[in-house]
Amino acid sequence: MPLHMARKEFELLVSDALDQIPAELAAMIDNCVILVEDLPPADDPLLLGLYEGIPLTERSESYGGTLPDRILIFRKPILAICDTVEEVVEEVHITVVHEIAHYFGIDDKRLHELGYD
Repeated sequence: MPLHMARKEFELLVSDALDQIPAELAAMIDNCVILVEDLPPADDPLLLGLYEGIPLTERSESYGGTLPDRILIFRKPILAICDTVEEVVEEVHITVVHEIAHYFGIDDKRLHELGYD
């Protein structure tokens, strides 16, 4: 049975994870919103997070006037793989860092090497 956690409580965990990002990195995040969604896209129901946008490493000087990039953190799949609140806190942190890394242009292979699966 999946762990239950109210959406507001989960959103606070995402906010706490964002607060743990080093200030010098957080200051570099521009034109990006971080949102909590209950469910991922139907074609990938086990997805925990998703970065949608143009990574910093791929932006040119003509970048501008675009809609914000989005980082989506999916509440129900994270709760489904966790047995305790402590596990949820850890998984939210890992997922937030993982998706922010994609914003900075770090791919899944490098994240795996760094221990963020």
